[in-house]
Amino acid sequence: MLIGSIIIIIAAVVVISSMSSPAADSKSADQASQVAGETVSQGSEELNSQGSDELVAAVGTHGGEPEAGFDPIKGWGNSKEPLVQSTLFKRDSQANLINDLATNYTVSRDGLEWNVTIRNDVKFHDGVLLTAKDVAFTFNTASNASGSVDLSMMEKAVAVNDSTVKFDLNDPQATFINKLIAIGIVPEHAYSESYGQNPIGSGPYRFVQWDKGQQAIFEANPDYYGQEPYFKKLTMLFMGSDAAFAAAKAGQVGLAEIPASYANQKINGMKIVSLDTIDARGISFPMQANTGKKNENGYAIGNNVTSDPAIRKALSIGIDRQNLINGALNGQGKEEFTGVDKLPWGNKEAIFEDGDLETAKKILTDGGWTDTNGDGIVEKNGVKAEFTLLYPANAQERQALAVSLSEEARKLGINIKVEGKSWDQIDTLAHSTPVLFGFGSLDPTDIYLRYYSKSYDPSNYNNLIMYNNSAVDNYLRTAITSFDQNTANENWQLAAWDGTTGFSEKGDATWLWMATVNYVYIMDDDLDIGTPRIQPHGANIFGNILEWKRAGN
Repeated sequence: MLIGSIIIIIAAVVVISSMSSPAADSKSADQASQVAGETVSQGSEELNSQGSDELVAAVGTHGGEPEAGFDPIKGWGNSKEPLVQSTLFKRDSQANLINDLATNYTVSRDGLEWNVTIRNDVKFHDGVLLTAKDVAFTFNTASNASGSVDLSMMEKAVAVNDSTVKFDLNDPQATFINKLIAIGIVPEHAYSESYGQNPIGSGPYRFVQWDKGQQAIFEANPDYYGQEPYFKKLTMLFMGSDAAFAAAKAGQVGLAEIPASYANQKINGMKIVSLDTIDARGISFPMQANTGKKNENGYAIGNNVTSDPAIRKALSIGIDRQNLINGALNGQGKEEFTGVDKLPWGNKEAIFEDGDLETAKKILTDGGWTDTNGDGIVEKNGVKAEFTLLYPANAQERQALAVSLSEEARKLGINIKVEGKSWDQIDTLAHSTPVLFGFGSLDPTDIYLRYYSKSYDPSNYNNLIMYNNSAVDNYLRTAITSFDQNTANENWQLAAWDGTTGFSEKGDATWLWMATVNYVYIMDDDLDIGTPRIQPHGANIFGNILEWKRAGN
């Protein structure tokens, strides 16, 4: 039985800002230049001598230097453009499924066997022909590695012949198609633990060199089977967002991701581009009370404040999301209520009017939370309405959001203490302490792993809050196993809110979603980046690089 391509249409919005910069912003920019210091001056002569078909890009805030190297099995390019490697499928700028290595696919009636045929004219950068054996090797190795792409539904991948690979599943998940988009194909003959340091692929760019902590250089693949890239050489500089802006200001890069605080800057010869994204910021709320129990890893479980639905609902209704965006994000974002508002499986019925302090305070009072000692913080049964909110210490934007949220919460009599930690530290605390996360994917499996009761896994962030709602479980199972996209989307939506229950604020108020963030870039005036791909969590700025060119070319 042939299953047609699953087509999802989503509008990607590109906003170009050319507003003049206020004096305060200019001062910030000058400070950024000083912060960058030696970083931006190093190699400036070489960077300024780049030809028109060469591009130097400063990346770092989102999708920066890969810690494990340029290895898709270890996370490089997952669900993004891996540049060096090819994927079986891609999505275009409207999120429609399109072929890359694949030419077709079929799915058995029970949904447990997927067969994918691939091109027979593709060579790796070392000249070796890419076959179905390489595809099977890639997916089996990624599955055994338990990497960043969840492949728990895949039993095994088998090369039927040189041009056909068969995927045997243990669970008929229709969303498996997204796994075939996510992982770049590596060569079986040249793969090892050190592959990420000197990768070989079949993508539009060949790896040239990686100077760790500084830059990576790629050159166009002359034997690429697809459209020829305009830029023959691509250099990625790895630097923080402030330093990236300083490098752009100094004329040393043609493209740089910059902080939202610089979105109103004006630099001669450059333009600001703000990309709408599906990258949502939300807070995980431990839903069990703290009874002294610990999980399998010995980490504490539960929180006596966030386990109370009155606290969760009051915060969600009482905070003003637009205030958070205007302040913490310099206006570079959109309000978010379910984590997937912009996607086809988002439920508009779950969206509500926020910033309603009166209703929020009534929810707290009705729930038994009152300020008995006049200190401005409500309490219940001797427990104060206060908790720590964790965020990754190196994420300035999340720190700003956390601080702004804390200020909003004080209006309700809730005390949120914000604290930056490393991810290793957060891992030990996340089952008992709220965390400010970022999520955003074109794969609705994320919803399943976040809210399905049986997906809880102490070794990762799946159902971190230990949520358990049988009605939601039923909707999620129906959605993930439905090959009819309309049926799937309807059930994803019902899981959020069916009129009676759901994971959204109108139901169990599981997570506090606040905003989707814009990705802000500064780039040469003559740089034409075409129609960018929809930007997921972690960015995919190079997703349509084959469309990029200089104006007039």
